[in-house]
Amino acid sequence: MKHLLIIISTLVLLSACNETFKVKKTYSTVPDLFPDYIGVTIPCNIAPLNFKVNEDYSKIDVVLETKNESIHVQHNDFANFPIDPWRELLNANKGDSIQVKVSIKKENDWYAYQPFSIYVSDDAIDDYLAYRLIAPGYEVYSKMGIYQRSLQDFKQDAIYENTLVQGSCVNCHSFRMGSAKDMSMHIRGKQGGTVLLTDNKMEVLKTKTVETLSKFVYPYWHPSGNYMAYTLNDTHQVFHSSSNKRVEVFDNASDVIVYDIAKNEIIKCDALMSDSVFETFPSFSPDGKTLYFCSAKTEIMPVEYTKVKYNLCSISFDPQNGTFGTKVDTLFKASNIGKSVTFPRPSPDGKYVMFTLVDYGNFSIWHKEADLFLLDTETNKVTAIDAANSDDTESYHSWSSDSRWFVFSSRRLNGLYTRPYIAHLNADGIVGKPFLLPQKDINHYDDLLFSYNIPEFITEKVNIDIPKLEAQLKGEGKQVRVRN
Repeated sequence: MKHLLIIISTLVLLSACNETFKVKKTYSTVPDLFPDYIGVTIPCNIAPLNFKVNEDYSKIDVVLETKNESIHVQHNDFANFPIDPWRELLNANKGDSIQVKVSIKKENDWYAYQPFSIYVSDDAIDDYLAYRLIAPGYEVYSKMGIYQRSLQDFKQDAIYENTLVQGSCVNCHSFRMGSAKDMSMHIRGKQGGTVLLTDNKMEVLKTKTVETLSKFVYPYWHPSGNYMAYTLNDTHQVFHSSSNKRVEVFDNASDVIVYDIAKNEIIKCDALMSDSVFETFPSFSPDGKTLYFCSAKTEIMPVEYTKVKYNLCSISFDPQNGTFGTKVDTLFKASNIGKSVTFPRPSPDGKYVMFTLVDYGNFSIWHKEADLFLLDTETNKVTAIDAANSDDTESYHSWSSDSRWFVFSSRRLNGLYTRPYIAHLNADGIVGKPFLLPQKDINHYDDLLFSYNIPEFITEKVNIDIPKLEAQLKGEGKQVRVRN
């Protein structure tokens, strides 16, 4: 009863200044919204889904209705829901739907649309989303940073910005099973290194050795926290002269290694360091006994870059001894259908491996044909995630800690900037309609001239001692060794 009184009192307060009106006409269609939240499934703890109608109007009126409660807002610009009543409404309607009624005022008359529903899942989402914000241009080390955003409200904080060290780049942030206490990221430049946070203890690693191809590149944590998988890459980019494609990123060579954190040793494996094969994008299974990766036969680069087709492969790994098996298994031979796999990411419950499929190569962010797929680890069946895919790029993706949500970067809004979309996957493997990460100001995405890069769920807030990090970056760093 107390809960209901809170909702009713809030409704009265919100409605006090609203204009009363009579609808002149009711349209036969639902409204054309931005962002498009019609029919989406949302977490029970997500921030308010503010939106506007893609039409000229002087005022918008929105009522959110359930069996027992409602919220009524009216604004001149966009539907802006107060956070506390929104939270109350979601908490009271877990596992049920909210009916949304939208009306707009044009000149002096009001027009109503057909109502639509938003489904509130019982499944909560992780508290934070981490990502890099980067200009989608080709400048060297322009302004960029890694940020964390609370998913229950709109607060964004910097984890690290490259203004801390002049002439630096920050990339490839990674977390152990969503833990903010275990993090890896690279800071490139004169005063750089691989920053490793283990149980909130910080080290800066110097990762280039005489025996290895490069510094550490693409990372993935072992679930135990004792190891990190990294790639070693000789990466280049070339530019297209045609307008429909902008840039290609490719490897002249690439290997996969595992780093033993406690022993400060690189563990090499012949099967992952072949001169005749490109190996990249490793990821450990949730039990830590399998290492997934992408593998392609080498070609003459960059002349034959379109011939490079990566397959999804795996090799066993023994966490007790830090040793690999001898056999590489091909789980999905994408090259047989003229396609290429990138970004394999196993779900925390072990049921699926999600990956991106492109026509060639492994750097999918500029590939318009890039789509998301799921491999069922029990049956090895591969299916397209049609509910999440669009006519434009779907690229990097990661799972929530309970395997019920995934976030992915997409260029579907304008083909230029990657934006984060979130989708629900239920216990039966059915994917819901994805929704754009909510913002307090719905003009945020139009105004922001940076792309969201590498979205990763984390279960709590990252806390890095920035003065300590700055001091360590100015020091010599800890040189990694190669296991003999």
